[in-house]
Amino acid sequence: MIRQILISKYGIEVNDEMRLGDYEACVDKDKLYTLVPIAQKKVEELAELERLSEHLLSRGDRQVGTFLQSKDGDTKVEVEKQSYCVIVNENVSSFTFKQIGRKLGKFHYRGRTVPFNVENISRIGQWKGLWEKRIDQIEAFWNTMLYKQPESEFDRMFLESFPYYMGMAENAIQYLVDTELDDEPDAVDSGTICHNRFVKETWMGNYYMKNPFDWVFDHCGRDLAEWSRERYFRNIKTYHRDVKKFFADYQTIMPLSSFSWRLVYARLMFPLHYVECIEDFYSAVHEEDRLFLEDRMKKYLSHSKESEQFLREFFENVEVPVRKMKIPTVDWLTN
Repeated sequence: MIRQILISKYGIEVNDEMRLGDYEACVDKDKLYTLVPIAQKKVEELAELERLSEHLLSRGDRQVGTFLQSKDGDTKVEVEKQSYCVIVNENVSSFTFKQIGRKLGKFHYRGRTVPFNVENISRIGQWKGLWEKRIDQIEAFWNTMLYKQPESEFDRMFLESFPYYMGMAENAIQYLVDTELDDEPDAVDSGTICHNRFVKETWMGNYYMKNPFDWVFDHCGRDLAEWSRERYFRNIKTYHRDVKKFFADYQTIMPLSSFSWRLVYARLMFPLHYVECIEDFYSAVHEEDRLFLEDRMKKYLSHSKESEQFLREFFENVEVPVRKMKIPTVDWLTN
């Protein structure tokens, strides 16, 4: 479809189509074009994403994708009652894993210099409310299942495990609240351009392109925590060195404050992996998806002690001077 849209709406002729993650894309004359369906995006959100991409480009980020204007001068086009944007990157290159922390640090550094208020895609200060909402919804569902016979192995695991993970979530929320009450943000704690979920694959692949549709405006701790979480679950035996290097490389651009470290830790403590597994299973349509998620849940539950150890050793592993920075520990994890 992207070929027809580029020809009819943008006057650009290309030869080959391909899949780039979830999107249709093509490369022509060293330019990467990516077709993004935008049914769920508000006009105000699109406007902010467009301004953010232009800002990063103006600050020297050559990998950022920008919004392509159609022949009519619009960045949004309608095709068969569907809305799309085309993102173009004019510096096609492949991504190397080397110093990903430093690259993220530069990205955040540029993102902190945005010269306008970001409102529609901002998540600043919203973690507590969003976490509470998700946990409350799952608790309400759990309560409806308490007096029923489990219909699947997943039901049984969910019923038995939820009180533990609800307690973990409550600890994370309390740690976040205490941080916002007791600590003072520093320059590094200013809002910046972050990702919905920053993981290894976000920038990896044959084509290195920073897609504005991956972005939210938030505290840098969001990306730092989510990358570390994914790295841990990717290989719980060998994550130590990668996570340590990631934070060391990141801080060559800008050292983290005690406030930053505490937000990172609160986010790591919140059991997002478990929450998403529950949400995805009970909204899954296909049986193969449910079986996959059931296996994933078994893995999470069988490694709960290792996950506690990951949290217990986190500050030591990434060499945070906890006493000097007066960063509180979590009693039940350290005992």
